[in-house]
Amino acid sequence: MTHPETYILDERAWTRGRNIIAALAAAGVAAAALGWQSNPRQFFASYLVAYVSFVLIALGGMFFVMLQHLTGSVWSVTMRRVMENVMVTVPLAAVLFIPVALGIPTLYEWSHHEFRSQDPVMAVKMTFFNPVFYLARTTAYIAVWTALALILYRNSVERKKAVWWSGPGLGALMITVTMASVDWLMSLEPHWYSTIFGVYVFSGGALAFVAALTLILLAFRRAGVLATAVTVEHYHDLGKWMFALTVFWAYIAFSQYLLIWYANIPEETIWFQHRLEGNWIYISGTLLMGRFMLPFLVLLARAPKRNLGVLGFMSVWMLAMHYLDLHWIVMPTVDRHGFHLHWLDLATFMAVGSLFALAFWYRLKGRALAPVGDPRLEQSLDFKNV
Repeated sequence: MTHPETYILDERAWTRGRNIIAALAAAGVAAAALGWQSNPRQFFASYLVAYVSFVLIALGGMFFVMLQHLTGSVWSVTMRRVMENVMVTVPLAAVLFIPVALGIPTLYEWSHHEFRSQDPVMAVKMTFFNPVFYLARTTAYIAVWTALALILYRNSVERKKAVWWSGPGLGALMITVTMASVDWLMSLEPHWYSTIFGVYVFSGGALAFVAALTLILLAFRRAGVLATAVTVEHYHDLGKWMFALTVFWAYIAFSQYLLIWYANIPEETIWFQHRLEGNWIYISGTLLMGRFMLPFLVLLARAPKRNLGVLGFMSVWMLAMHYLDLHWIVMPTVDRHGFHLHWLDLATFMAVGSLFALAFWYRLKGRALAPVGDPRLEQSLDFKNV
């Protein structure tokens, strides 16, 4: 399946994978288009959840690529090319944002003239939240992400250049992701605000990326690709990152809740109130147990982090919790009294996910799956955990 020096994916395996992903994408897009016609409100909400889910995974890849360059990490060199291939799917976010742009009047209350004119409390915010400025900001976010992704991808083995771009790039990424979180998600309920919401959203996206990366590497391993280049030692460190980001996400989530709870300001508490009404309270409890307690307890010890079966299961679990978390953020604006999964949730997830997967897959054709020009590759191949 691979050439020992180039780590190139077998052409027949690549073609088979492309055909499967393309078929899923076609089915997902067709189903989503049907839903757009039959139930536009549900479509736009479901699509927003799916869109943000996969964009955050791509941005998580960008975060980790820059972090590895800045820290001079050796352990991750063998898998960095896979990280970069996830990261470089970001330009697709520009095209896939079109349905969100078309759904502004449906999704965002602040876009309605009567809301703007009848709510004086929102007068200051309305200078920021208007469709034209919203679209201009989103264009800027995606332009910054695309530029960073392409620059980092092209300078993958040029360490000095990669480090130089990663410093300011990491700062730009943090700012733009925070602002995009406010625009795309927080403004769904325009009266509500949280100063750490962007960190909450992006920490969840970074965790989802590590889970996705682990699943991709395990799938390659099963197919005989990168089977010796990415060893149990590397998977152990991925398990450490899963554990660390789980704790960090929980810390940010609890801090956000605690600050809002003791301040007891109506404009802030209303957001949590909506997520404690009806059966949404059970989803809130599921996130507490499933996004924090279960991963924390499972990955606390050393042995599970070195068990590929456990890591695979936890990766699938964390990706499911990532989607559920974003569903919990978006859907109470559609139905405040009841959680339910709609068939459009699956259709939009399959459509957006398959298109991102197709963009990722096309990067693999005829290209090495490890940075063979990196002088630290041999060190990474011999990496051992202490």
